[in-house]
Formats: sequence, C-alpha cells, structure tokens
Amino acid sequence: MLYAIEITNALHATEPESHPQLVRLRREAAQVFETAPLSLEQHQLYLLDFADDAPAATLLATAQDAAAKLFVDPVIETVRVGPALELLTTARTDSPLDLVMVTVYRPGVTDAVGESALRGYGVVFDQNAPVLRRVRTAQMYCLAFETAVTQAQITTFARRALINDLVQDFVAYSRDAFDSTALTHFVDQQFNFAQPAQGQVRIIPMRDASDAVLLRISQEGLLALNLTEMVAIQTYFRDQQRDPTDIELETLAQTWSEHCVHKTFKAQINYRQFDSEGQETANQTINGLFKECIAAPTEQLAKPWIVSAFVDNAGIIAFDAEHDLSFKAETHNHPSALEPFGGANTGLGGVIRDVMAVSAKPIANTDVFCFGLPNTPAAQTPPDVLPPARVFRGVVDGVRDYGNKMGIPTVNGAILFDRDYLANPLVFCGTVGLAPHGSHPRNLQPGDRVVVVGGRTGRDGVHGATFSSIELGGEGGNAAGSVVQIGNPIVEKKTLDLLLKARDQKLYSAITDCGGGGLSSAVGEMGKDTGVRVELERVPLKYAGLEPWEIWLSEAQERMLLAIPPSNMAAFLELCQIEEVEATDMGEFTHDGLLTLNYKDKLIGQLQMEFLHEGLPRRTLEAHWQAHESRPRQQRAHYEHHRPYQGYGNVLLKILADPNVASKEAVVRLYDHEVQGQTVIKPMVGANSEGPSDAAVLRPLATSNRGIVISNGINPRYSLLDPYYMAACAIDEAIRNAVAVGGDLNRMALLDNFCWGNPNVPARLGGLTRAALACRDFSLAFGLPFISGKDSLNNEFTDPATGQRLAIPGTLLISAVSVIEDVTRCITMDLKRPGNLLYMVGRTKPELGGSFYAKYHGQVEGDVPKVEAAAALKTFQKLSRAIQQGLVASCHDLSEGGLAVAAAEMSIAGDFGMRLDLLHVPYAGPKADRTNAAVLFSESPSRFLAEIEPHQQATFEKAMAGVICQPIGTVLESDEFVVSGLAAATILRQSIAELKAAWQTPLVSEQ
Repeated sequence: MLYAIEITNALHATEPESHPQLVRLRREAAQVFETAPLSLEQHQLYLLDFADDAPAATLLATAQDAAAKLFVDPVIETVRVGPALELLTTARTDSPLDLVMVTVYRPGVTDAVGESALRGYGVVFDQNAPVLRRVRTAQMYCLAFETAVTQAQITTFARRALINDLVQDFVAYSRDAFDSTALTHFVDQQFNFAQPAQGQVRIIPMRDASDAVLLRISQEGLLALNLTEMVAIQTYFRDQQRDPTDIELETLAQTWSEHCVHKTFKAQINYRQFDSEGQETANQTINGLFKECIAAPTEQLAKPWIVSAFVDNAGIIAFDAEHDLSFKAETHNHPSALEPFGGANTGLGGVIRDVMAVSAKPIANTDVFCFGLPNTPAAQTPPDVLPPARVFRGVVDGVRDYGNKMGIPTVNGAILFDRDYLANPLVFCGTVGLAPHGSHPRNLQPGDRVVVVGGRTGRDGVHGATFSSIELGGEGGNAAGSVVQIGNPIVEKKTLDLLLKARDQKLYSAITDCGGGGLSSAVGEMGKDTGVRVELERVPLKYAGLEPWEIWLSEAQERMLLAIPPSNMAAFLELCQIEEVEATDMGEFTHDGLLTLNYKDKLIGQLQMEFLHEGLPRRTLEAHWQAHESRPRQQRAHYEHHRPYQGYGNVLLKILADPNVASKEAVVRLYDHEVQGQTVIKPMVGANSEGPSDAAVLRPLATSNRGIVISNGINPRYSLLDPYYMAACAIDEAIRNAVAVGGDLNRMALLDNFCWGNPNVPARLGGLTRAALACRDFSLAFGLPFISGKDSLNNEFTDPATGQRLAIPGTLLISAVSVIEDVTRCITMDLKRPGNLLYMVGRTKPELGGSFYAKYHGQVEGDVPKVEAAAALKTFQKLSRAIQQGLVASCHDLSEGGLAVAAAEMSIAGDFGMRLDLLHVPYAGPKADRTNAAVLFSESPSRFLAEIEPHQQATFEKAMAGVICQPIGTVLESDEFVVSGLAAATILRQSIAELKAAWQTPLVSEQ
C-alpha cells in the first residue's frame, strides 16, 4: 500500500522569489516553453510502501503520524498526506495547476534520504506499528500556463532543469486529464523493479578466439583491455585448459585497469624531446614514471618521519610522538561529468574511506575543481555534455552534502575554469586523518574472516574502474549509465564511528575500503599474499536481481573490508549491533595463493593470485615533446611598454573579476569549515572574513599547540607552454602557500595528482612525462618527499556529432601538508595596520607566458614562469623562520595575476589601502623587458608580499639576509590602491571598493 507525504515550504510557496532554485526554474521554463509560467511550485514527496496487512485508516493515520514526527517542520512547512495516487492527482484548493511533473531516482539508484527515513521510522515506531518496507523520495513541480505546452517542451524542460537522465526519471501529467495507468506504473516501479537473480555464470569462449574476437570481447564487455592484455589472459586459460567465467574475466579487467594498477605510470617509456625547430635534444628510456620520478626521490630523501608512503590507502607521516597524520587525494572525473552531484558526492566519500582504511579519523577535507567556462553558450556545448554551470552546481552540492553530513570540515581548495574542461571536468577530493601512532594493523593471517561492513551492495558503480580508463563520448558514453553512483554519508559516518572503536579495541588485523572495483579490488588486494575464499551469496544486497559478477564488481558506496581473527568475531559483531552498522562474514583468508569465488555452494571463479597481480604485460609507450616557439624578445619588449595608468587599472579589474581569480566565498560558505573545532586559519580571512587564505591551519589536539598546514598548487595554463615548468610551479605554489602562513619545510610532505589525456598519444604522454620529470627534480631540490598520489588518464571526449577529440590541458595538483610546532605563530594574508611596510620577497622576471595579463591581451606566447630551486628553497626557509619568530604581520604569495592581484587581495581582505612603487621591485632580466606590465603582472614563482611593522624592519631584514627582499610600499589608512610606475608616475589608482566589487563578481551567471 503506497502513501505519499507532500511537504511545502510555506515561505517559498508565498514568496517564490525568495528561493533561488525556483527563480532559476522559472527562468528556464520561460526559455523552454517560450512563455513564463503563471505559477511554479515545488513540493518534496516521500512515498511510503507499507505492507498490505493493515486497514487503510490505520495506514493513513500512521503516515500522518510519521509526517509529524519525522518529516515536517511545522514552523516553516505545510503538509498533505494521503494514498499516493490520490494525493498526486488532487490539486491544492488554491492552486491553478495545468502541469504536474514528478521526478524520482531511477529504480536501483541509491536514495540516501529515503533510506534514512526508513531507519528513522524503525526508531520512532515500535514493532506493533504497520510494517514499512521502503521509503522513496521524489520532487513534484506544479506549473500553470496561459497557453498549451507540448510534450517535446516538457521533456526538454525536465532534462535541462530537473533531472539527469542517467540516474533520474520523470512523469508529467495534467490533474484534469491524466493517464492513471502510466502514473501507477511510474510509482510502482520505485518498489517493484527487481527480479530474482538467475545465479548463472557465463563461460566466455576465448581460448581459441582470434585477435579481432578478443578485442570485441573487451570492447563489448567494457573491459578496457588492449590486445596484448587479452592475449595474456587467453594464454593463461589455455594453460588451465578451460575458458574463463564472466566473473573471472571481469576480475582481471578490474585488477588490470588503469584506475587500479596505473599501467601508464608503470610502463617503460621511450621519451624523445625536440626543440621548437624539430631538432632532437633528448632521448631516454624511463623505467616507470612512478618508480623513477615519484617513489625514487622519496626513497632517496629517506625522511625519518615518514611512516608509510605509497603502500597504504593514504600516505602517513608522524605528527608527534603519539599520533600519525594521513593524507590522500583522488579524483572522480568521469562520474562527475555524467552526474555531477553523485560523482562528486561519492568522490569525496571514497577518499574519506581511504583515510578510514589506514585506521585514522578524518579531520579535514580539501577540494579542487576544474570546470568548463561557466557561461558557455548552449550552441557551443557538444551533445550529451552537461552545461558547465550545471556541472558546477552539482559538484559543489555533492561535496557539500557529503562533507557536511560526515562532520568533516572543508578547509582548503581551489576552483578553476577553462574551455578545455568543458566535457571533462576534474574533481579532486582530499582528506586528512589523525590516528594514534601504531594503531593501524597490517598482520592479516590465514584463517582470518573476510568481513564487509557498512552499506549494502547494489548495481550502482558496476564497471566503474574500467570505465575510468575509457574516453567519454561515443561507445564510452553509451555505457555510462551503469557506473554512476549516489552516496549515503550517514551510513559512512556510522561506519566510521564503528571502525574507530574497533581499532581501539584491536579487533581487526587488516582493513581496506571498497572503492574502485568494489569487493573484487578490496578482497583481491587484501588476500594477495595469502589467498582468499568468498561466498558471494552472503553479501547483503539493496535489492534482488544481482548476478554474481555484479555483486563482485559493484562499486556501491560506504563499504569497508576487514580481516578479523575468529576469536574477535563475537566482540566485533556485538560492536556492530551497538553502532547499527551491518556486518557480514563472507569468507576466509586462506594459504593456497588462490582467489576462490563461490555462489550458493558452486565454484564460479578461481584465479591464481600471482597471475592476477603480476600477470599484467608491461607496456612500452612512446612519448614525444616539442618545445613551443617563443615570441622574439624585441616584440615582447615593445609589448605594452608605455600604457596610461587607467589601462592598468582596467586590466587589474578584469583579472580580479576572472572566475579563476574572483572570490570563491559563495562556494566556501556552503561548506562547514568549523566542525570539530580545530580550524585555526579558515578559508576566508581578514577584517570581514572576505580575503582568500593561502593555506589552512588546524590544531587537531586540544592538549597541544602543534598544528597542521594544508595547501595546494595547480596551474594548468602553463602546461600549454611547458608541462615541466607547469609541474615545477605547482610544487612551488603548494610550498609557498604553506610558507605564507608559517608552514615548516622541515616537516613537509607532498601529494601528486595527475590528470591527463590519452597516454597512447605520444604528444600527450610526452607532456605527462615532462611533468613527472619535474616532480623528480624539484622533490629532490626542495628536499620534500611525495607520500601519496594518484593519476587519472584518458580525460578526453569524442564529440559524437563531429568526431572531434577534446582533451583537457595537462593538469597536476600538488598538495602539501606540514607539521608546525605552534599554531599561534601562524599569520594570515590580510593587511593589519596603516603605516606598516610592504616588502617584496623574491625576484621578479619578465615571465608573462600563460599569465592572466597575457590572457586579456591575446598574448599566447612568452616565457613560462620558471622555478629556480636553490634560490627558492633559501627564500622559503628564511621567510618561514621569520614568520615563526613573529617578525611578519601578514604575508601573501604571488601567483595568478602577479603582484597586482596579490596586493589587491591583501587590501580587500584587510580593508586598508596601499601604495606600491614598482621602481623598487627586485627584478632580473634584460633591461628592455623591464616594463610596468612585466613588473606588475609577471607570475614569476617563489615570491611573496610581506607586511612588516616599522619597529621590526631591521630585525626582519637581518633574518632575511642572503635572499632577495626589498621594501616596495606602505599600508594606507585610506581606501586607495595606488601604484607608481618605473618612471615614478602613478600608473594605477583604484578604490578598495572598486577592487572588491570586481573580485566579488559571481562565478556563474544566472542569466
């Protein structure tokens, strides 16, 4: 028996203009229907599926009671309750409703709110209440028009404004004339869609298959395996004298996927480098980018405070004598391109589980997003690509939903926009965790039980690991529906609470998360050195109908895998019952070196662990990189040599309003960065909390002032000119952001996250190789180890209409974490006091290649900013010590927009003016290139603008002896931002109010 609860926000019903979403929907409706609706209402629906063994009056009374106790806030909401079909087809007495549209998640897609509502019912109502089998949520939109609308318009409006076809469905009808059969079927499908599984295992005939057939098997099965890999599998099963089962082939494809095994970073790469005229300048063979460029520097540096690097789900360093600090960042790009909310939602949930999988408590999140240009016209958006504004809103909402509900502060991040992210947005999510030292066990033994805890398994996420190895568009896009996932942060929060208690009671011997590849990956990796036997029919399911291979490959969220000694099982299951977390004993770790899969007492798959994990043929790849031709120096010198000051002011305002530079406060305020009470330096700082913090600072222990600095660096614009210096600048930026607040290089570690196009294209791989080489060189030069990382490749899209391939710019996110002794000595970037001196730390060079100044003048060529590691390291070390000694009042790093933007942001944050004199800015380079534009807007790395109190001037200069450091201005009481040029004349004069207005330009226009 289906009953519905309809909830309406009373304020939104009477004043729809107070609800931004309703305003946006009215605008969308006016565009699609070619006339503005007379009215547009939105109602939240809960569909309740009761058992049929109670009278209708009892069920109605129970639904009304549930609405009052669980769903409605009587202060701001009104409610209607009734049989589902009756309520859906009965209008409110005062509403002219010509069109009703109801949207729901498709059958089988996780409905986290509905699941929470069902649990809430079980808590509030006793066992004598009618049995409630399931709750599903829906949205109802009621529109009225003066003229008739068409079905085509209705469908267009639904898909453009209300639903994502991959995970949602809708039904539309008029309450005066509707198809009751269609509506009944639509509602019933929410509860009656799953059929019993057949439990059949298919044999894949491939022992005698030709190469063409092998490739077809890979493509049709969404396996993402090339011919060499398929032949290796064929050879293995020929030796076994049999064909593989579907679950065996799927397991191999998952384990050998780019996502799980990082084939490109382990491949042998033949790298050739050419100058701008095509002459070869370098030719070398690299024995694995990961091995030679990431792991080797870390091993060479051999920092004693590294607890674990590259072997666990997250990197681990020592925090103090009693605690360890973990850090991991990952991407969830393909899913976020298809379903932004779900992709970002589960992306953050997955990286939180990575920290849980090293037995740590998550204490902070950091997020970096890369989107297409926010206001890209619909005509310029390829078919099947979501508009960037919609991707933006969905990703931001998805991360907000998961982090806030988990009670983890989001303390740091960045948002970038570029046209080449249009079809392939990048969603980086990172999590920091804290755990007692030595509390993460790694002592799995044969005989330990295989236990899965947390969420149930559904069809969501099947083929997610292999799908991430396929370009979007074409065949990849056609198969996308099965890989989209929706998360449930409440289940993960309860699982976290369980695991922290189980850790402290030492109940498990090993732990990992079920991420990419699901149980297949988690069980296969955990049992790699022993062997494991799994009884798949024991796995708890969300609904019936999953075949064995789907159970094994599903990437349903909120699941963790543990190895538990038999002697601890009773205590662990009791703890699960207390914490209300489902746990299932699904098998045993063995000592036979085999992965054995059973289903209802039938052997359905068995693979040798050695072949599963070591049988992947190593790839040999070709990589080419050719230097760009630089603009002749004399042309650069002539460029913008003499420009009136009004021009420079206009340029600065344009750059401040650029969505890459403009304030991200509208997004920051959606995230909880105060929860857990450990955030010392927050994302927004200054007199009115309006300035952008360089880095986040946390004080995780109430008994100590020891803290953590978290920062990042990313600049894909430089990648178009030289990926080597793009990577170097990203490393430099992550370090200097940390240093700007007082971070300590002596206890700093790095994370790398590469996002690139198709590595089988030599030019793409050439850029990736060059960036990896920079990671090696500058890790060693700065003495900073990498402790964790991830790569996401094949970020390309094939436009099905034109066949054109669109690749992202090579993108590298560098994250830094630093342990500091005293958080009370950290500083922020906002100006503190009029009369204070402003010092430029670091030397400026005429490096406008890829800069924002170049962007607004059409200058593509030019020198990309280059990092001089020896000088930069000395600068970082001395400035860090000066800050820790209390000699610096405020400090801001120079990055996008150079000195002009950094200075403007400090004035905006502090609400004070400043006067700068470019003649005193330390400069290196040909005299002919020393222009006002170069000094003001150059993006040379390793530079800071520091505010020094006059009485600290001598002490500060002494502390900074041996590095480039020079006074270039003062803080003003007035609201004027004034810059004197190289010829001593004023070249820029703006009010702080003007700067602030430009900087606070909305990131995404609602027009």
